[in-house]
Amino acid sequence: MLNGLQRAGERKIMTEETREITPGNRIIELCEENQISQRELARRIGITPSQISRIIKGETRTINSDILMAVAREFEVSTDYILGVENRKREISGEDTKGGKESKFYTPMLLMSSSFPIGGCIDFIEALQDKDEKKMAYAEYYYFSGQHEKAVAYTECYLDCENVMLKMSACLIYTFANLSLNHINSARMGLDRLREHLAKVMDEQADIRTRAFGVFVASAAHTLLHLPMGDIPPLSDYIGEFKKGKQLWGAYVLAHRAYLNKEYERSLGIVEACLMTTKEIYPISMIYLNLVAAIDAMNLMQIEQAKRYFMKAWEIAKPDNLIEGIGEHHGLLQGLIETCLKRDYPEDYQKIIAITYKFSFGWRRIHNPDSKGDVADNLTTTEFTIAMLANRGWSNQEIADYLQITHRTVKQHMTCIFNKLNISNRKQLKDYMLR
Repeated sequence: MLNGLQRAGERKIMTEETREITPGNRIIELCEENQISQRELARRIGITPSQISRIIKGETRTINSDILMAVAREFEVSTDYILGVENRKREISGEDTKGGKESKFYTPMLLMSSSFPIGGCIDFIEALQDKDEKKMAYAEYYYFSGQHEKAVAYTECYLDCENVMLKMSACLIYTFANLSLNHINSARMGLDRLREHLAKVMDEQADIRTRAFGVFVASAAHTLLHLPMGDIPPLSDYIGEFKKGKQLWGAYVLAHRAYLNKEYERSLGIVEACLMTTKEIYPISMIYLNLVAAIDAMNLMQIEQAKRYFMKAWEIAKPDNLIEGIGEHHGLLQGLIETCLKRDYPEDYQKIIAITYKFSFGWRRIHNPDSKGDVADNLTTTEFTIAMLANRGWSNQEIADYLQITHRTVKQHMTCIFNKLNISNRKQLKDYMLR
């Protein structure tokens, strides 16, 4: 894979060296990198395809300043980069259309949305120049690496900031991190803020990109926490407004929703299509995509395929310690953590299980009363895994073979599970398990 990426980089350098630097060629390159057509670019910035075509063909001596700024905003680069004056793709500072005040455009959830080398997460963050952008990227890193106290500390000061992208990013991280810290009142406050911001950004005066991110945040919270977030437009209607990295994470949310609807093959198809059509590595998005694919495969009884997807997620996550998602998905992964990591990565396994306990305890405290559900909250991770497999129709012997334990041990765990839940058979078990 590294050799393939290196060759792709060499081809890109050769293209940049041999292609004349013109606004038209810059736009062509940016469209290719972001995998959108010239027609789609025209639609997004509100001009006709013929106007874009004339710029690309060099048929206009000068570019209209409004069009130039619109293109720069769409691709989050400077106007000087498009004009060929500079080669560095720095993000632009643009005018606030309501007040005329200079305000920087921030890419929401930048780390999640970005491509960087596996193992190079901290180097990527340290290379960021803007202090607010860097702090929010660190907040993401601390969350995705299971350092919840630091994630909360970095996001608290942005919960009421003027920039809506920073504010919504902060609220999302703040909510999830506080769940794992068992700070339920703070988590609820974060959810309330998310609902308030969604109502505001869905105002007709908000630009399409801001509305799209509002829908993304609300959809992610609703799908992953299984909690109501109000009247949310379909995420699929807005996913085309995102750049590639966030498109991938949006696709993960859609795939997770399909899984919850028991559309396992559809969910798996979403993931496979994303992974096959993405050339660069987007570590965080790809961790989550591979995890949901593993979950789908488990429910389709494709055990070896499930293990391959899981181990791909692990190979991406381990070098940067991005293990939060693995811990959060423990119950849904139905024993993959135990069978794939417990023996070969014992220390990492213990860290992941610690994340599982913290997140699942906090999640149940907010989920059970708010959803009127009653997901089991007093089982060990091993008991929960066995209960999930039993609930899926696995026999005791199948569970024993899969987890590499004895049939007798499985029976003992099942007895403990029934006693803790005050039930007497597998049919009653479904009322307490994740579905």
